[in-house]
Amino acid sequence: MHRLRSLPLMVVLMAIGAVAMYIPAAHALATRQHEIARPFFYGGTVFLLLVAMIGIATANRPTRPAAQGHLGTLVASYLVLPLMFAVPFEQAVPSTGFTDAWFEMISSFTTTGATLFGEPGRLPPSVHLWRALVGWLGGFYVLVAAVAVLAPLSLGGVEVISGKVPGRGNAAQITRIADPSERMLRHATLLFPAYAGLTGMLWVLLLLAGDNGLTAICHAMSTLSTSGISPSGGLSGGQSGFMGELMIFIFLFAAVSRRLMPGALMVDRSTKIGRDPEVQLAAFLLIGVPLVLFLRHWIGAIETEEVQNLGAGGQAMWGGLFTTLSFLTTTGFESRSWASSQDWSGLGTPGLILLGLAIVGGGVATTAGGVKLLRVYALYRHAERELERIVHPSSIGGKGPVARRLRREGAYVAWIFFMLFAFSIAVVTAALTLTGLQFEPAMVLTIAALTTTGPLAAMAVETPIGWQELDAAAKLIAAAAMVLGRMETLAILALLAPASWRR
Repeated sequence: MHRLRSLPLMVVLMAIGAVAMYIPAAHALATRQHEIARPFFYGGTVFLLLVAMIGIATANRPTRPAAQGHLGTLVASYLVLPLMFAVPFEQAVPSTGFTDAWFEMISSFTTTGATLFGEPGRLPPSVHLWRALVGWLGGFYVLVAAVAVLAPLSLGGVEVISGKVPGRGNAAQITRIADPSERMLRHATLLFPAYAGLTGMLWVLLLLAGDNGLTAICHAMSTLSTSGISPSGGLSGGQSGFMGELMIFIFLFAAVSRRLMPGALMVDRSTKIGRDPEVQLAAFLLIGVPLVLFLRHWIGAIETEEVQNLGAGGQAMWGGLFTTLSFLTTTGFESRSWASSQDWSGLGTPGLILLGLAIVGGGVATTAGGVKLLRVYALYRHAERELERIVHPSSIGGKGPVARRLRREGAYVAWIFFMLFAFSIAVVTAALTLTGLQFEPAMVLTIAALTTTGPLAAMAVETPIGWQELDAAAKLIAAAAMVLGRMETLAILALLAPASWRR
């Protein structure tokens, strides 16, 4: 462990990625697909040798980078690691080029789950396992980075609670106390048992529910990482049925609040989970949105004279509830009952609602993307207070210093982030339209990339949009948007802007 701490963080990440290649190699060997096992085995071996040479040359560096160096390392990991992950992917799937393999890997590592292979049968089972594994590692990397790097710099949503300037915070905590490798490894050892344990628990539950081994482990890893990657084309392709969806539904709550993940970031430890703003807002959405969706389908069922079908009505309610939580956590799994509810009512997919849920996103310091529940809650509390002041100008806002800080400094920073997010949507949408896409598909793909919810492309519009239809330039833009959405705009600005610009 001491030797690992002396290595640069990028070297450690590359070593972990190289070791991970042996897992699909072993799976392919066990299933007697030697032509698939060889690229992953050789790739892992070659990259381990390369990492060893780089590690020897860069070990025991006397200097420690500044806070911007830590953020630069996080951004560089999304540029370097997908290139490494794409090498065995391209060799294992000869029909694809390196650009497509790189897009597939950057989509998996950012937990977006956008795939260029619409038919799951086009990829070997071991390659599906590799996609899910990369997404799982990417989700764990997000958790560790949020605690070890982003939180001390008041980024990633922590700035809403702390009220400190984004990009500064307690910068001395990560520049003079410990270097990136030491901090990341220390927090990784705290988070990994819970992250891996929950994944293993869900895997076993899905096996008991009826899924085969590959489908169960891929869906388990995709649920905890909120990547939405599936080897069977979604939950409808599995065999676990309603019980499998129920298990996934329960475990998706880990992406609603960081309090449900042992060892996770706790800035406001005094707040009980029942009074957590993220949990309260998520509960409101989980009650309100499925009810609206059910009423929508019920009205449609009246028009088609299917309102007396209580079984279809119950399926519609469950489909709305599961899909709401799935897209709120930016996972993108579709319930089997979602299609049944559409058949019951004869209505299409409410794409605008799904887009809105993905934009809201999940909890701070979780694997979910989007704007984040805490930022939306801060804006809501600020708007509520402003309306109170209009009615009662002399009133005083109470509920303690934490609530006041959330309504003032927290809402101010949340509004800045929301404007930056909206500006990013406009810029990326305009860039995609320049590649030849129409406005509506470009906007849907942009929101799917920035919120790291790849399945939105197929569900938010009446005619599904295939990521494979994009040309090379559009894929490059979408990949950049995925990294931007995963890292968040404030972190990128904190990396690029001098300290004097952030006062």
